[in-house]
Amino acid sequence: MKKGVLLINLGTPASPTPTAVREYLKRFLSDPRVIDMPAWKWKPILNTMILPHRPAKSAELYRQIWSKENGSPLLYYTQQQAQQLQELLPEHEVRFAMSYSHPLIATELERFDQNQITDLTIIPMYPQYSTTTVGSVVDDINRFYLERIKIPNLRVITDFCDFKPYIKALAAKIKAEIANFKPDQILFSYHGIPQSYVTKGDPYQERCETTTKLLRSELATEIPIQQTYQSRFGPDEWLKPATDETLKQLPANGTKRVLVVAPSFVADCLETLHELDVENRDYFLTNGGEDFRLVPALNADESFTQVLRQLVLNLR
Repeated sequence: MKKGVLLINLGTPASPTPTAVREYLKRFLSDPRVIDMPAWKWKPILNTMILPHRPAKSAELYRQIWSKENGSPLLYYTQQQAQQLQELLPEHEVRFAMSYSHPLIATELERFDQNQITDLTIIPMYPQYSTTTVGSVVDDINRFYLERIKIPNLRVITDFCDFKPYIKALAAKIKAEIANFKPDQILFSYHGIPQSYVTKGDPYQERCETTTKLLRSELATEIPIQQTYQSRFGPDEWLKPATDETLKQLPANGTKRVLVVAPSFVADCLETLHELDVENRDYFLTNGGEDFRLVPALNADESFTQVLRQLVLNLR
């Protein structure tokens, strides 16, 4: 029996250039799980309104978070997570993939197939299930094995929002920041999705609320905690309250020091390093806030590598 583990995150442009960002956005925004709209209606919008203009703007934002030494933060931390997990699980073959950039899911599954892996655990790196993320990963997995004669024993961990080791690891990181910072309020900012997806049955909102409830219990703090959603895209109504609007209003309500946590991100990326720590920091400070602190994602913390190990080994 040969065992394998595949960690899967969203993806990243190959470089912070308009051409690379366009390629990435085209793949990402062409996924019907991400954009729930008939292709005949969406493709003209994508090809004539978004792809000709958005890549240049997004490339500039990526340049601001790109590391000369390590490149894309998301790719770097995902690589680190896989390498560290490999050290903890020497009896497994550990690899990583991206849904919308290289290395692609199909490429890594092919390598497992070539290496005759018979038992494969796949972990989409999204603690809270959504059809827009985990559902898309499962689609890719199913497409790969659709025409395969031999399929390994597959185990896909579709959600770990209430997994105690994950809650404890994130809570410990938050507690360390609280001890140093003493905030007036804690804001849990989750990546948002359109309200219509939840109305159709996507459990994402409920899973985010579960994470918040468990973190609140684990933190056992008297500091007020609020849950919000970020990264709104397009004209549709998204889950509320919005992170940016909330941060604009907090100073007027007496909050001068805010600690922001992003529980839906296990690796820092554009949405944490720029959207939260630059754009939303500015919203808070320019509206009367005095101090803004963002808790880094779990990234390559040893505590999170242990979480992944426990998920693979099904240890509670």
